Amino acid sequence: MINLPGFIFSLVMGFLMSLSITFATTFVRVGRADTFFSVWFEVWSVAYPVAIICILIYRPIATRVTNTLLEKLSRSN
Repeated sequence: MINLPGFIFSLVMGFLMSLSITFATTFVRVGRADTFFSVWFEVWSVAYPVAIICILIYRPIATRVTNTLLEKLSRSN
C-alpha cells in the first residue's frame, strides 16, 4: 500500500531540492548565458525524477539513522 503523505512529501521535497540544486550548479557551470534557462530546465528535468526516487528509497534509512542517533544522544545526557 502506498503511503500517500510520504509520497506527496517526496514529490514536494524532490521538486524543491532538485530545483534549487540544479539552479545553483547550472549557474556555476553556465553563468548568466542566454541559454541559462533552457540548460537549467534540461538538467532539472533529469534531476527531478532522480530526486523523487532517492527520497523514496533513502527516507526510511535516514529516519532510522536519525532515530538511532537521537537515542544515543539522549542516553548520553
